[in-house]
Amino acid sequence: MKTDHVEYTTFSGWVDPPTDVRPALGEDVTCEVAVVGGGLAGMSTALRLAEHGRDVVLLEAEFCGHGSASRNAGQVAGAPGGDIQLLSMLYPRRFPAIVRMADHAGHFVEQLIERLELDCDYEPTGNVCAAVSRGQMGRVRRVTKLLRKAGAHVELGTSAELGIPRGFLGGMRESVGGILNPGKFSLGIRDAVLASGARVFERTRVTDVTRNDGHLVIRTAGGEVRADKLVLATNAFGGELPLAPRRLSSPIWVTEVETEPIDPARLAALGWTSRSGMVTQHNIMENYRLTSRDTIVFGVRRLQRGKHHPLPVRTPDAAVVADLARAFETRFPALADVAAARAWGGWVAITSSWLPLAGRIGDDVYYSVACNGHGLAQAPYVGSLLADLIADGEAHEDLKAIWVKKPKFPRPVMMGAPGLRTIWTVDRFNDLVNGSRRNARRA
Repeated sequence: MKTDHVEYTTFSGWVDPPTDVRPALGEDVTCEVAVVGGGLAGMSTALRLAEHGRDVVLLEAEFCGHGSASRNAGQVAGAPGGDIQLLSMLYPRRFPAIVRMADHAGHFVEQLIERLELDCDYEPTGNVCAAVSRGQMGRVRRVTKLLRKAGAHVELGTSAELGIPRGFLGGMRESVGGILNPGKFSLGIRDAVLASGARVFERTRVTDVTRNDGHLVIRTAGGEVRADKLVLATNAFGGELPLAPRRLSSPIWVTEVETEPIDPARLAALGWTSRSGMVTQHNIMENYRLTSRDTIVFGVRRLQRGKHHPLPVRTPDAAVVADLARAFETRFPALADVAAARAWGGWVAITSSWLPLAGRIGDDVYYSVACNGHGLAQAPYVGSLLADLIADGEAHEDLKAIWVKKPKFPRPVMMGAPGLRTIWTVDRFNDLVNGSRRNARRA
């Protein structure tokens, strides 16, 4: 795959930035609830609170949808993220509830698209946990068994049975979810928030949060917001505020690449009849999906840890893009001559438990982190559940499943640069071994 003419961008390759960015906060205001962070979680929280009739202010450092909300691969997942086998072993009692929450999150997004009439190219194709080796296929079988036992509806099959490219041995398809344009999706939710009763201030970075006379005081360069309650929906950027729980999540940079348009006849020859998005069963997954513009978007494979806050604005590393291109050639040898057209990336949050979570600090500050690679479905769902809790005082069963009683989090294991490099190396070694075995069988 050629990568010498890749367009690198500091935003997303899915859409252009909005032209109607709202003015920054320029005076002191008061409200019932302030929401910090205009990603999928923050926008959904603010929208739901406004629908409840609550006086809500949303503060976003750039513009709503600027972060990972519009930069991801656009695969709406209906199952938990992370290592399913490990999660089942570490959290045996909670695991069925986590599976149900993930399933409900996928349905929630589908209902949200319908209710808000979002034009986001959604296709209810499901997504496939795809195997590139016999070892990965064995892992898929074990994961399928665990998910079925927990009540999930998943389908195990060969590549032909699942309608995925023949370069993959087979896999497990989640029946819930599908693929969409995340840029259109996030900006569509932004339009809904702007049209609601929420007061939205973009280009407004929060510098500090304190308590004064029974109120929360949220400080920005242009003014202060006095609120009764506060929701931190900052995803990977939570470490920028002293009020946020320590080690709430690790900021991780992930990269996505899109090919040039491909002749539809060549795409049809792949046997990708289901159009399901795919994620491989490596320790650090690779993702592949078709788009409505006859391209393939692919990414991840290598994770890069943020070293300090504030997190920098950046473009993808050329070396990472080249590594992704090599993987693309391996998975799609018939398309080895196709060029990469553009690359982008974004900061995502990985929790130390690899589970989505929500909680409260005192009686007036709420927070959520629902990413771990599955935030497209889980972040808006959890944000809405958190809004319902604030408005009604009752927690949904799915929110209880991820609720953290005390905001204390352990140091994340293997999330430093050496650990992530080690995981990548193990994946490449396994690829090399599996490739040698395939070649030997062919000989």
